[in-house]
Amino acid sequence: MNGLRIAIPNKGRMSEDIFDLLQRAGLPVSKQCERTLCVTTEDGNYSVIFVRTKDVPKFLHNETCDIGFTGMDIVHESGFELDRVMDFNFGHCKMVVAVKEESPYNSCEEIPDGTKVATSFPNIAKKYFESLGKNVEITEVSGATEITPRLGLAEVIVDITSSGSTLKVNKLKIIGEILQSHAVIVGRPGIVESQKDKIETFVRAINSVMNAEKKKYLMANLPKSALSEIKTFLPGAKAPTITTLLGNDDEVAIHVVIEKSKVYDSVDKLKKLGATGILIMTVDQMIP
Repeated sequence: MNGLRIAIPNKGRMSEDIFDLLQRAGLPVSKQCERTLCVTTEDGNYSVIFVRTKDVPKFLHNETCDIGFTGMDIVHESGFELDRVMDFNFGHCKMVVAVKEESPYNSCEEIPDGTKVATSFPNIAKKYFESLGKNVEITEVSGATEITPRLGLAEVIVDITSSGSTLKVNKLKIIGEILQSHAVIVGRPGIVESQKDKIETFVRAINSVMNAEKKKYLMANLPKSALSEIKTFLPGAKAPTITTLLGNDDEVAIHVVIEKSKVYDSVDKLKKLGATGILIMTVDQMIP
């Protein structure tokens, strides 16, 4: 297997976000590759390995992979020492302690010793309750944690949630928060330095997509007399690019990258200055 070995989740919402990110960053990874479990890019610089999200830290720890996409909750649960390479603004969730709505417990401090706790995160749950001086009975489950109190398997659950809606549907209330999580790229210790060039190139490509997500590329023809007012609301990366128009000495063309949230306001101001031929385009990648 050649190149930098990258572990990515093979299923779930995070997997979809990462697939999209890799495609836009210029790494042609097809979802069909999930069936083969591994694929190497044409240039041989990267090998992508498809694993379960919770197994990413294990694949890094045993040196099967070099870096991987996962959630910080998964990293904490694994207990492995991993280097954080990059943080993302997706995959946000929090790990909470919840009980049935009719439960008399309204805080984790009220939970008595011997209470049964169901969770997919036994290591985190154990450390958390130990930090509270609680001796609880933890049962590990692989899914559907929120149903366990109604089935009598547990009185308390420790689970992740983004909006809390699933907990409410199952008539559970949150009585404590353990940690917050989001998507990250992590690497096994030492690999960030030994594979520095390849990792920096990979991160730069990912960053270029993230930088571009909130940007738009705007082009317009504008009277030269309005140029002095342009930079006050269209600063661009440094300043708008100005080019001449063939056979037209009274107008120029401006090219500028702007915040997506400022598009409509900018267009309105440009029209008032006499702008014509306004084009607004998406920005695929942006490298500062």
